[in-house]
Amino acid sequence: MLKKILFIIGILIMATNTKNLKASNSMFITLETTKGNIIIKTLPKIAPNHVKRIKELVKNGFYDGIIFHRVIPGFMAQTGDPLGNGTGGSGKNLKAEFSDYEYKYGTVGMARSMNPDSGDSQFFICFDGCTHLTGQYTVWGQVESGMKNVEKIEVGEPPSSPDQIKKAYLGKKKPK
Repeated sequence: MLKKILFIIGILIMATNTKNLKASNSMFITLETTKGNIIIKTLPKIAPNHVKRIKELVKNGFYDGIIFHRVIPGFMAQTGDPLGNGTGGSGKNLKAEFSDYEYKYGTVGMARSMNPDSGDSQFFICFDGCTHLTGQYTVWGQVESGMKNVEKIEVGEPPSSPDQIKKAYLGKKKPK
């Protein structure tokens, strides 16, 4: 009887680890926001270090509760700052991984200061008007679904009533 119980416990542990492994290996990140879900397809072939870091932050719950602190109509929506004012981060800067991937509607890029290697945890999702950023800012993802939700995010720098990422997940999550 004890062997059966231990066997069942072992199977449950393996199933849980497999689920976590699948999520970690997923090409997708889901942002559950106050405006609805946004599913981002990561681009590890273009920016492997940025994708790895973003996934680490998601897995550790870093983005949970973070607001969209800078939203400019026709340009982009920015998030990822724990201070909510555009000056904060996770404390780990990344070396730029520039590419010729063209910034377009739904492209997700890493925010940075004037220093190209200052990307940390902040990122932005493009509306239109981002093509000039191509080759200047690291692209790490492309919104697969939920751009209608990005379009609904409260505008401002910062918005008077900012929207937030309620929870970020590795993998695809269905809307609630």
